[in-house]
Amino acid sequence: MTRIIPALVAAALVAAPLAAQAAISPGTDLVGNLQSSVDSKSAVVGQRVVIDNVHSQNNNVVGAVMYAHVCDVQSASQGRNARLEICIDTLRTRGGSTYALDGRVVAAQVNTKNNTVNEVGGAVAGMILGNIIGKRLGTNAGGLLGAGGGYLYAKNAKQNVTMPAGSTVTVQVIEARPQATR
Repeated sequence: MTRIIPALVAAALVAAPLAAQAAISPGTDLVGNLQSSVDSKSAVVGQRVVIDNVHSQNNNVVGAVMYAHVCDVQSASQGRNARLEICIDTLRTRGGSTYALDGRVVAAQVNTKNNTVNEVGGAVAGMILGNIIGKRLGTNAGGLLGAGGGYLYAKNAKQNVTMPAGSTVTVQVIEARPQATR
């Protein structure tokens, strides 16, 4: 009996690092929360992004942290849609294991400001301006033409996108390579 206990302890010590370094297979979905907000207006390429409380659907990974960066960003402007792309770099598990992670964001909460107020304001401003110009030219159609032009101009004004802090982000693993622990 006294020889069995040291053997069990030795087996547990050998198996513990293996359990801590659980394999993360391609196709695994990792779900977590964005630590701070990221938006297309102020983000810069290379900006660090942290996703915490990460877990896998099968609970092989629980309480991990993903580190990522902004790899492409374009702010919105007249006729140009906003774009924000996040590239995943590493995953650190609660047990201390680190993985070089290649994954893609497959779902995220992204907010875009509603453009309705701008469209109405553009139509009204266009109508007023068109009415003034129309009166000088001696036509009554200036207000109608100005309202249409103002609406179309405002309709083409694109809005920036924001991923708010705390929002849920789902990343699908393409490849996870275990890294040496320090």
